[in-house]
Amino acid sequence: MKYKLTKKQKKTLKRIILAFAILIADVIVTRLFNIEGVLKLILFLIPYVIVGYDVLKTAAINIVHGQIFDEKFLMTVATLGAVLTGEYPEATAVMLFYQVGELFQSIAVGRSRKSIAKLMDIRPDYAVVLRDGEELTVSPDNVEVGEIIVVKPGEKIPLDGNIVEGATSVNTAALTGESMPVDKACGDMVISGSVNLTGVIKVKTTSNYGMSTVSKILELVENASEKKAKVEGFITRFARWYTPAVVIGALALAILPPLFTGITDGATWMLWIKRALVFLVVSCPCALVVSVPLSFFGGIGGASKEGILIKGANSLEALSKIDTVVMDKTGTLTKGTFAVEAIHPSEISSEELIDIAAAAESYSSHPVAESVIKAYEGQIDRSRIGSVEELAGKGIKAEVDGKMYYVGNGALMDMVKADWHDCELTGTIIHIACVGEYLGHIVINDELKSDSRAAIEELRSLGIKKTVMLTGDKEKVAEKIAKETSVDEFYAELLPSQKVDKLEMLLNGSSKVAFVGDGINDAPVLTRADVGIAMGAMGSDAAIESADVVLMDDKPSKIALAVKLSRKTMGIVWQNIIFSLGVKGIILILGALGIANMWIAVFGDVGVLVIAILNSMRAMVNVNKQ
Repeated sequence: MKYKLTKKQKKTLKRIILAFAILIADVIVTRLFNIEGVLKLILFLIPYVIVGYDVLKTAAINIVHGQIFDEKFLMTVATLGAVLTGEYPEATAVMLFYQVGELFQSIAVGRSRKSIAKLMDIRPDYAVVLRDGEELTVSPDNVEVGEIIVVKPGEKIPLDGNIVEGATSVNTAALTGESMPVDKACGDMVISGSVNLTGVIKVKTTSNYGMSTVSKILELVENASEKKAKVEGFITRFARWYTPAVVIGALALAILPPLFTGITDGATWMLWIKRALVFLVVSCPCALVVSVPLSFFGGIGGASKEGILIKGANSLEALSKIDTVVMDKTGTLTKGTFAVEAIHPSEISSEELIDIAAAAESYSSHPVAESVIKAYEGQIDRSRIGSVEELAGKGIKAEVDGKMYYVGNGALMDMVKADWHDCELTGTIIHIACVGEYLGHIVINDELKSDSRAAIEELRSLGIKKTVMLTGDKEKVAEKIAKETSVDEFYAELLPSQKVDKLEMLLNGSSKVAFVGDGINDAPVLTRADVGIAMGAMGSDAAIESADVVLMDDKPSKIALAVKLSRKTMGIVWQNIIFSLGVKGIILILGALGIANMWIAVFGDVGVLVIAILNSMRAMVNVNKQ
């Protein structure tokens, strides 16, 4: 991803180059012609002022406003002190390299912001709405729920909705990180922020813009930086107390040794003042204050490119520590859509059995009925169907081709005295009978997501100690899914409140628990877990609002990727903390002993800052591309 320097950054770069050129020229000229005194001071003040006037100005303004102890103050005191002690090249070099570090910081933040700003491209500029037979171009905010919008090829889909006319391919890469286009036809749901690629479609909106997918994504990303991690809060507090302590330490280093030794001649004072200035330069906390938030910002930006929205640095930090993953079944490990798995006829053919069942169920909107109709694959002739009666808790009684058929559960078969039998397969069993004659049954199951098993295996490879499935479904169905996915434990036939109880039990075992769910009944569990992870594409609004992490493409495999990204980011954070404090600590000791000079101090400040920033930028790179 290319990054262009801003106007301000270009100006800073020009100042750095100009000041550096003049500094080199001054060093050569003063040595060739042995220039000393006021003329030498003036020559070196030129590059010093060119590169450092804004630092001096900001430090002065901050002092006036009572904000004394910051890095600008430290740089000003250290460099002016170097000027007063006759170290003119060193003073200019310190200011020069400080500005180099500031430029690196600005570019790094800019790159990270650009990464996140790419998400802003998903914000739709307009919507074409059908009103009174006319196509009107309006702001997405002005489209009501239930209105029909027209989306042409190449346009962003401005609002969530269902296609009512047309078919197309949709690019959801900006939302999910998945580059493969998805085919959409009449009846399918499309989400705002994705791009229509091929055909003209008409979409009936299911939410207004404020509640749309794209609006929620932008809100999550924009607010993510406000939620700080514990380590980030510690660094902020540390810097607040650290800087004044350093200034006091430098003063003590300049004054106390001469007084205690009793050697108070000019040369001794000058020696310890120089050491104190080195102490001030190297002690600047820029590397910590800049690199730690930048690492979190980069981690959140890198995750967003993969279709993983992390709501803040605190959520990212918590995610890196989890050792137990608890998952809902329906919509998380399974697709949440029913499909016919098997057709077992008794007295008639499979084709005849599915034909009768589809005709009987054709007036029902129940998900099970829809799966039977979908499996039929033909056009249902409604003229064949007479009276239809729904029998509560049992099934349907329907007249098809002049005969009365009963389609439902075992209780319905008992009611009509059909000689039925249960199925050896696990799932929802739909039995069919005709006036006491048992015709067979159809097995319907929720389909397992293609990557569910791989997701569990990858979590184990990351050191996750336990994977658990919670579901309100029947014991047999839950056991089947548990075996297919190889989760460690499962609990079935749970009410929403019982899911919370099971989670509490796991939390009491001193585990760090993440819960993954998608339904409205998952919201209490998502909130109670250490980290709540919601399926964002098909998940309910309540689940997404309650979660700390949102997976925009509903793939269970993204859970492991989110954990990887969080651990990688936290690793970078601690690398920066340990490296910064370690190097500074060593140089502080060497400076106090008179071993480290101003040039080493410059590395201890600016060099450490640049290295820490470059390390932080690794957080934006996909863990799978390293």
